[in-house]
Amino acid sequence: MAPGTGFSPQTNGIDGGSMKETSMLAMEDQNNNNNNNNNDDDSLGGLASTNMRKPPRNLSVMRHCTSSTFLAESESEIGFLGLKSPSDEKSGFLPIFRSGSCSEKGPKQYMEDEYISVDNLREHLGTAAKFSSPCAFYGVFDGHGGIDAALFIKKNILNYIVEDSNFPTGTKKAVKNAFVKADHAFLNASSLDSSSGTTALTALITGRTMLIANAGDSRAVLGKRGRAIELSKDHKPNCTAERLRIEKLGGVIYDGYLNGQLSVARALGDWHIKGSKGSKSPLSSEPELEEIILSEEDEFLIIGCDGLWDVMSSQCAVTMVRKELMMHNDPDRCSSALVKEALQRNSCDNLTVVVVCFSPDPPPKIEIPRSQKRRSISAEGLDLLKAFSSSALNLKHSTPGPASLKPYSAQGSWRPIERVQCRERVREEEEEEEQACRP
Repeated sequence: MAPGTGFSPQTNGIDGGSMKETSMLAMEDQNNNNNNNNNDDDSLGGLASTNMRKPPRNLSVMRHCTSSTFLAESESEIGFLGLKSPSDEKSGFLPIFRSGSCSEKGPKQYMEDEYISVDNLREHLGTAAKFSSPCAFYGVFDGHGGIDAALFIKKNILNYIVEDSNFPTGTKKAVKNAFVKADHAFLNASSLDSSSGTTALTALITGRTMLIANAGDSRAVLGKRGRAIELSKDHKPNCTAERLRIEKLGGVIYDGYLNGQLSVARALGDWHIKGSKGSKSPLSSEPELEEIILSEEDEFLIIGCDGLWDVMSSQCAVTMVRKELMMHNDPDRCSSALVKEALQRNSCDNLTVVVVCFSPDPPPKIEIPRSQKRRSISAEGLDLLKAFSSSALNLKHSTPGPASLKPYSAQGSWRPIERVQCRERVREEEEEEEQACRP
């Protein structure tokens, strides 16, 4: 599929475009995550050809960060200390949204990914907007079995959200309804191939709240002071929750594929599997929702199709993006760097990534305070160590046996002792000193 959207002028990454409109958005702090898990299903259908298959993936064999030079620093160097979020009352966080994107065909013959990036949703919708707060909208759509489903959902999903009667006061309900409506509308589009399908991952920011909606195996990851916070779950048929839902509705999982055909448990389109409208199907189009309140610790969001996550862990991607932003502060180049790294790791799928920054400034360098604990050793403990070292040296240059062990100390009265005894004595002294220093 041709990457990009028609919502705003494009700028190129490696082989893709992005739409940028910058706006200020006031947001609250984190610490208010609401998980809305929905297991309602759509419709049941027969089996079909496997020409849209993707190779089965086992999460246990995913390659993590082994080839990237970006990860020379240990994770402890990017700040995994207990960072506290400021309270909602004291927070003056006013994020400015900047996004960059990159989409690449990769080794596949056809491009079936799509994405959308709108930094200023109110300006984009104009007079049709039904909300007063600034909003933004982002999404990635990983198509399979053709381009039709991903292209149709990309063009229409936002309209279905804002036109829903529950929007903007009932955003969660509006987003859920929009996914199902878009799925049904795609079936009714006679000029399109209803057997094609797509995953859908969207990020809707209204006022101070960010709502992630996911159906499929794309992923949203939040960069929080260098830590990776996953905001979506990969809907694989072998996932326990999805497997139970599929089997309850009469579906089967064969070699990691739903009904032996599809490597995802949720998707829009694929009506050759779902059957007719209204019938229960193990393949669901209803998204799983995750809502969070952003704080100033939340630095950026990464949303990407599974071509990225098949070869890269969430923490690896966050570490790379943060390091890139500290060097050049350009989300477009960050997206390109992720795609380039995934290709070097031999990703076998289309690659689409959108990086959304929450500040005009690069992430700050995190300094880890040095430990204030002081350690020392008594003169007696030092003599023990010397005696042990001397004994080990003598043993090395002499034949085994008690006769070869010579006493050593300043007074010549210490005899060699066993390794365990020496270590235990030193450890006891350290513990006594620590207890003495405690208030």
